[in-house]
Amino acid sequence: MKVLITGSAGFIGSNLALRLLERGDQVIGVDNLNDYYDVALKEARLARTLDHPAYTDLRIDIEDSALMREVFATHRPERVVNLAAQAGVRYSIENPMAYVATNLVGFANVLEGCRHTGVEHLVYASSSSVYGANTKMPFSVRHNVDHPVSLYAASKKANELMAHTYSHLYGLPTTGLRFFTVYGPWGRPDMALFKFTRAIIAGEPIDVFNYGKHRRDFTYIDDIVEGVIRVLDRVPQGNPEWSGEAPDAASSRAPFRLYNIGNNNPVELMEYIALLEQSLGLKAELNLLPLQPGDVPDTYADVSELVRDTGYHPNTSVADGVARFVAWYRDFYQV
Repeated sequence: MKVLITGSAGFIGSNLALRLLERGDQVIGVDNLNDYYDVALKEARLARTLDHPAYTDLRIDIEDSALMREVFATHRPERVVNLAAQAGVRYSIENPMAYVATNLVGFANVLEGCRHTGVEHLVYASSSSVYGANTKMPFSVRHNVDHPVSLYAASKKANELMAHTYSHLYGLPTTGLRFFTVYGPWGRPDMALFKFTRAIIAGEPIDVFNYGKHRRDFTYIDDIVEGVIRVLDRVPQGNPEWSGEAPDAASSRAPFRLYNIGNNNPVELMEYIALLEQSLGLKAELNLLPLQPGDVPDTYADVSELVRDTGYHPNTSVADGVARFVAWYRDFYQV
């Protein structure tokens, strides 16, 4: 297939591009390489795909409607995976307009491109953050998610609503994936594992929010990529049993689906830190702090819908995943 990936220099996007190229697909990668975090890391991720004859590298911002129209008209992808976004819960409190520009305007440009060029299937990144103030565990795609606690979460919920509208009005098949705390080699420097590793090696204290009482459904990058590909290959159909009197939040009469994609096994933050200490052979100095605005105490994914429909099954333990990240980090940064 010819697959357009936005956010192709990102953590998930770059790994997904590699896997699609390995199985024989053509990939058009779109990324603006913004400086929200280390651009050199993004360049290094991209370097793994740039020499592949089936890879096209486009340095474009999805907020640019004219350029995005040109991308779709020129390359006419069969399927699209939208992973480009302004990420980060805490940053959305400081700079909300960045999220409006990329996550709302940029996503609208992607939807329009799909609509006007007959894309067979749009898969897009949502987030576990949409569960917001919910406390019933595990989080199910059938739960109400109308109480976000950050603008980042609100923008991802908005993406789901926008996608459904295009599925309903234009018959565009769309699938939203609510990612749960993705980690592993080539990960994001603004995520806990990366920050903790860097600080512990440097002998600096690590900031542990909510006094270490967080639980997170940490999901290894290879398991995430496998799930994304399984979803990409399964074009959604309308649900003939859907009823407006008792609406199912995860499907529709339109070709629209939502899935959680996680490890289905929440781990306490202190256990995560202990595994990191074990892999590093170093002890962490903890700076215990209260829960930050916009954060949720726990995440726990019910992935039964994804398992049923695609056979998805995460098989990387957190202990193995953390060890693999540490090995990559030491090699990449030569420490």
